[in-house]
Amino acid sequence: MSKKKVVIALGHRALGTTLPEQYVATKKTAKVLADLVEAGASIVITHSNAPQVGMIHTALNEFSMDREDYTQAPVSVCSAMSQGYIGYDLQNAIRAELLRRGIYKPVCTIITQVMVDPYDDAFAEPTKIIGRLLTKDEAEKEEKNGNFVTEVEGGYRRIVAAPRPQGIIEMDSIQALSDQGHIVIACGGGGIPVLAQGVELKGASAVIEKDYACGRMAELLNADELMILTSVEHVSIGYQTDAETPLETITLEEAKRYIAENQFDPKTVLPKIEAGVSFLEKGSGRRVVITSIDKALDGYLGKTGTIIKES
Repeated sequence: MSKKKVVIALGHRALGTTLPEQYVATKKTAKVLADLVEAGASIVITHSNAPQVGMIHTALNEFSMDREDYTQAPVSVCSAMSQGYIGYDLQNAIRAELLRRGIYKPVCTIITQVMVDPYDDAFAEPTKIIGRLLTKDEAEKEEKNGNFVTEVEGGYRRIVAAPRPQGIIEMDSIQALSDQGHIVIACGGGGIPVLAQGVELKGASAVIEKDYACGRMAELLNADELMILTSVEHVSIGYQTDAETPLETITLEEAKRYIAENQFDPKTVLPKIEAGVSFLEKGSGRRVVITSIDKALDGYLGKTGTIIKES
């Protein structure tokens, strides 16, 4: 009997922030993922990368300021680096945990490029903060270089676009490895955003919301389940009001109605719900589970979490 294919999005809590934190966090996360494998899930994983890509971006750009022979690192390159070093810790932790349980499954990380639309409105209205706090002079220099900045408390920060994912360049490789029973880590940090220029792919100055990329990958894999692991056991409506209500099992239509009612924070919860809705609309017999990482197995078994179904 074929296993249930589950595409999993790991949030910040699963990875930590610093290198030492990440090393410890990925070992704990590996135990959660191994539980799902033992329960019968064939898993494909993506993950966030906000602290990591910001750290890499800051470090390389600071280095270039002291060395005239080095240029600043594009955001796309920083994203690729974050995929590699997060994947390195994560795949080793998963492999070791499975071997401790007597399970042999190859685990691999794919440096993944994700196509974006050059005409996406997001490029005209960048919103994602990246890098360290800037002085006014540094902010003006960034603007002269064609970058966007925004004023924040204590100074300025660079901001980049967050376009929606279209195609996934390495999708055939992800599909082939998953079909052969490998555990695949892909689309880390939402993937490296790229634009097509003839046969070439050019990195875009942008970041992609990882929940949208995860949902898109689940659609293209024709997965049975999209699981988004975050910091809360349930998504709520009426958040931080007297009418706050945790959502347990809801239908696709109910999820769409809550979106229309602006029930979800656009920066945190909305991408998760919208990714789930899109995933359900593009197939049948599918399920979405949103829950905390420590409740992942119970969510998979249908015992907790916000579960979205067709009807």
